[in-house]
Amino acid sequence: MKKKAKMMFSTLLVLVFVFLAACSGNNGGNGGNTGAANGGNSGNTNNAGEESLEPITIRLASGDVNANWDDMKSEVGQEILAKTGVTLKQEFPVGGSDADMFALMVASDEYPDLVMPKGNAGKLVDAGALIDLRPLIEEHAPNLKKIYGEYFNRLRWSEQDDAIYVLPQDGVGHTYFEAGGGFQLQHKVLEAAGFPEIKTVKDYENAIKAYIEKNPKTEDGQPTIGMSLNGGEWQILISVTNPAFYATGAPDDGEFYINQETFEAIMHYQRPEEREYFRWLNHMNNIGLLDPESFVQKYDQYKAKIASGRVLGLVDQQWDYADAENALKAEGKFDSTYARFPVTLDETYQDHSFQGTGYLSGYGIAITKDAKDPVRTIKFLDYLASDEGQVLVNWGIEGKHYNVENGKRVIPADVQAQKSNDNNTFKKTTGIGNYLISARYGDGVMDPSGNYYTTNFPEQIVTAYSEADKKTLAAYGATTYRDLWPANDAFPERKYGAAWTLPFETGSQANVIFQKTQDIMKKRIPEAILAKPEDFDKIYDAFLKDLDDAGVAKLNEEFSNMVKARVELWSK
Repeated sequence: MKKKAKMMFSTLLVLVFVFLAACSGNNGGNGGNTGAANGGNSGNTNNAGEESLEPITIRLASGDVNANWDDMKSEVGQEILAKTGVTLKQEFPVGGSDADMFALMVASDEYPDLVMPKGNAGKLVDAGALIDLRPLIEEHAPNLKKIYGEYFNRLRWSEQDDAIYVLPQDGVGHTYFEAGGGFQLQHKVLEAAGFPEIKTVKDYENAIKAYIEKNPKTEDGQPTIGMSLNGGEWQILISVTNPAFYATGAPDDGEFYINQETFEAIMHYQRPEEREYFRWLNHMNNIGLLDPESFVQKYDQYKAKIASGRVLGLVDQQWDYADAENALKAEGKFDSTYARFPVTLDETYQDHSFQGTGYLSGYGIAITKDAKDPVRTIKFLDYLASDEGQVLVNWGIEGKHYNVENGKRVIPADVQAQKSNDNNTFKKTTGIGNYLISARYGDGVMDPSGNYYTTNFPEQIVTAYSEADKKTLAAYGATTYRDLWPANDAFPERKYGAAWTLPFETGSQANVIFQKTQDIMKKRIPEAILAKPEDFDKIYDAFLKDLDDAGVAKLNEEFSNMVKARVELWSK
């Protein structure tokens, strides 16, 4: 019976992937492995005649859904195909979470060529699903090794396991020229209030309240929503709980707060300061400024509300609401798009969003044991990491997406307008931004020609702003939103990077406890926020007791040890 069940499970997996591939093909898929088959890329030269490459299809399972994936039908996709002979077929979670998708693979012991597993890499390593990339990099991938450079040692899996299973996708040498998080307010709200100071949650609240009192309904007759949180699905971490540590002077270390001197960890909800942040959200709900559907709405519903223009405020990351904001831009509703601020509980705190981490060996891409041709696969990733590949995936094609004027790459005004006003269509049509799947340079790094590898640098960022953005920023004496945050050197660099990159061992006691705490959090935090104010403390006390009963003390101890081990590993 067990053998029969496994066969049925494997069959189901195959059918799921066939369905995914079919859906991808219906959205502009490349019906076969056609196209140029030349374009070897053993180094930065990328001479098209270096080695003959037969067409090959490489399957990639991504934990993040990309609604703008072009299935290599875009201009950049076709250029990559011509240079490498590789047709990339991406598969995304359907009807479930990324954890479900990778758990299904582990259960069936069947894998695509490549995976981008997000936080599921540990499960795949424990299952023996990922191959050690170190030998492949040493022999076939000089560009990958060049990009990681001095941080190559950070790619090793652990003190006990020297293998490199995952190629991190964070930009190496990255400079934060722009801020994509914080608290968001529509430009029309700020202008109506005379561009008031927005530093604390009270400032933020007052601006929303003043606008709603004058505009209880939108022009379309729909009720105006003060602020909406994306708390109905996994993004509860991004939109609801992570802001609690940002607003109370702590950096993003996932579900933990780390003492920067002792490296002792506690679950961040145990901090008294954060209790007060959630109390403020409870207050916002009590006075009717919080969307009552914040914890039951699906992601599509959340984005639809934003795209309607009736949500005045968000607490989110731009990548999470960008699709909806792009829809507003496409309709010319720039006053309903959002400015971003480093809002804190009160003025005694500073937002630590940009506290340094050094290079993060976090989420990335991996080659599985079932890869048809690991050498071709690593060479494909190496091409994307080459100078030519980096310019292609970030800037596009010369003469189409950018020009070179006096030695500098310049994006033509009409191309920039397309990118700024309807980035969803621009990304799917051009493919720019869709192929950032390999090692890459971060913002601010220049190539041998003296140009930036990426298009995110101050002059270009300002060029991409709408007139509404520029007007708002001018009112606050800033050129970019990043200017509103503390400077890069305001805080000491974290010696462990960022703690959210540390995975628990699958099946370990700590992992079991951690999952219990997540279930408790997803129940208790919404309950506390939506409760009557007089019941808030009772519910929050029950939340902390639930964490204690689940074994949070043991969890904190284990995570503290993991952080200390990371510090020791990276100090070598």
